[in-house]
Amino acid sequence: MIANKTVVYTSGTFDMLHINHLKMINYARSLGDILIVGVNTDELVASYKSQPIIPFEERIALMKAIKGPDVVIPQKSLDHTDKVKKLKFDVFVVGDDWVGKYDYLEELGVSVVYFPYGDGISSSSLKKRIYQNFENIKAKTDNHFPVDIQFKKNKKTKK
Repeated sequence: MIANKTVVYTSGTFDMLHINHLKMINYARSLGDILIVGVNTDELVASYKSQPIIPFEERIALMKAIKGPDVVIPQKSLDHTDKVKKLKFDVFVVGDDWVGKYDYLEELGVSVVYFPYGDGISSSSLKKRIYQNFENIKAKTDNHFPVDIQFKKNKKTKK
């Protein structure tokens, strides 16, 4: 708590910004007076999953551009112990794909909320759709001549 205001912290990669990211940020915003959003650096993301499509500088600029966050910072570690002490946040919000991972924050006086993404869009599903669409287009262009086309030989080239 800072100046009797509830501080909420949420974080993520925010690769290929989509509606579930915005839902989580808006939910986090509703839980307090000050919202701090941590954006995972490319180096941090590479330590636990595939490299983001959107570079860090662009992802953090997107977070700064939307209306929910009051403060946007780089996140270089998944351990939030030091951040609790430095930022004095009261509530931590993260997607429910991380259930249990941040329970240790409760011992530091932080309420942990695992936001239910539910079914729908994710950066991983977007990447799969883009890749599948690319493969479909590639297959069509690789086979752009229908098999039933018969080419007639030019009379001048007949032997």
